[in-house]
Amino acid sequence: MPGGGDITELLRAWSGGDANALNALAPLVQHELRHMARRLLAGERTDRSWQATELVNESFLRLLGWRAVEWQNRAQFYSATARMMRRVLVDAARARLSAKRGGGLVAESMDAVNPAAPAADVEIVALEEALAALAVIDPRPSRVVELRFFGGFSVQETADALGVSVRTVINDWNAARAWLYRRLTMAGAIDEH
Repeated sequence: MPGGGDITELLRAWSGGDANALNALAPLVQHELRHMARRLLAGERTDRSWQATELVNESFLRLLGWRAVEWQNRAQFYSATARMMRRVLVDAARARLSAKRGGGLVAESMDAVNPAAPAADVEIVALEEALAALAVIDPRPSRVVELRFFGGFSVQETADALGVSVRTVINDWNAARAWLYRRLTMAGAIDEH
């Protein structure tokens, strides 16, 4: 990730209302955000083929709509961006699922339908719901998954972002993965075989 000092200073200036700070910040974070988006999109199997730049742009536009955010540091910013990217993909999956249930769209020919897309959309929505349920039970492991899986943070970066030890991150990561696996298996979102 780019040097945290410059980014942190620009984030704080942006929080303070300095529009020029946003203009200076964008090129500094662009590479890392595209890397996060590519990582997140690597496993997506939908008929909506997102490009990394498109996902970054949509997520960044949504972040711009957050008015009262006081950015503290780059880890907080990257974490919020990873969360926003996940929301963009979940919103798109939910919209596709809604449309497939008669959301007012014109019927497509069978040739245009991607048979993997409905399953992928269900998986994305199921993962989002499982993460939300985990956050209610224990928010920290949910945040660890968010940072590691969606944000691409290393164990050390996750520990630094959350202010906990590396051992705690590893324990939370293992516990969250096991909990999510059980939850998604029980919900039928993933196949046990």
